[in-house]
Amino acid sequence: MRLATVLWDRRPTLAAIVGETALNLPACAAALRRVGPRDMLDVMAGGASAPRGVRALCAEAGRRLAKGRWRSAVRDPRVRPIDGVRFLAPIPRPMKNVFCMGRNYAEHAREQQAEVPEVPVFFTKAPTCVIGHEAPVIFHPVTKNLDYEVELAVVIGRRGINIPRGKAYDFVFGYTILIDVTARDLQKKHLQWFKGKSLDTFCPMGPWIVHKSVIPDPHKLQIGLRVNGEVRQSANTSIMVFKIPELIEVLSAGMTLEPGDILATGTPSGVAAGFDPPKWLQVGDVIEAEIEGIGVLRNRVVAPRS
Repeated sequence: MRLATVLWDRRPTLAAIVGETALNLPACAAALRRVGPRDMLDVMAGGASAPRGVRALCAEAGRRLAKGRWRSAVRDPRVRPIDGVRFLAPIPRPMKNVFCMGRNYAEHAREQQAEVPEVPVFFTKAPTCVIGHEAPVIFHPVTKNLDYEVELAVVIGRRGINIPRGKAYDFVFGYTILIDVTARDLQKKHLQWFKGKSLDTFCPMGPWIVHKSVIPDPHKLQIGLRVNGEVRQSANTSIMVFKIPELIEVLSAGMTLEPGDILATGTPSGVAAGFDPPKWLQVGDVIEAEIEGIGVLRNRVVAPRS
């Protein structure tokens, strides 16, 4: 099950993606005289039974499409081809900073000439830097060293604190793709990571959330990133230093996690700073981040508006 937030007639709308079709879930529910979720957080608030209700709604919409009672069309209020909608980030404005994990792939730590951490190293990105699939990444004039990092992002679906790793997946709603865009020179200048990673547009996310039921083991996924078609990063989530249950256990110790919180789980080697000479992003570059079982998140680097 793939759930997205899209612009539908210029309004943020919860959609299910079925093949090449986007289903406007509130409109489909109204047409079928059912009570449906209003947005992504509403699905999470519905608890364990909510995904089953969404799947049933999608199944009925699919039957109507197959029988020709509904037709996927650019202006249809219920179903449209996916190229007829604009994808926002699945959670367009997270309530908190996005939680991120540093150096969670050993080879990435080494290419940064850093030690592999003995405990999880957390940092955050501001919610104002979150953008969606195909949205432009701005090359702000405050930086010259623009870098990329593909990451598997965990979407929290239940409120919890002091979560033991054995129950961590009970608090996971699903998974999405995140690109941690970074101004490396700012990161170095300010002696910490927040400023260099939180400029506007520096957190592409999406295109959708894949429910956890579709990905039974998030540590068996191919993960990679291309710039203008050139493979820069290629690895498997199996080689994370700290696995998702441990990250959730440590992060939630004494701190409440809430539905809609995002946890990015680190990036493999191959970032721009790791090449000699560095392969910094340039205006016009197209970044494609891909994770097995989820899809492709694509963004282009653009110059700031004058």
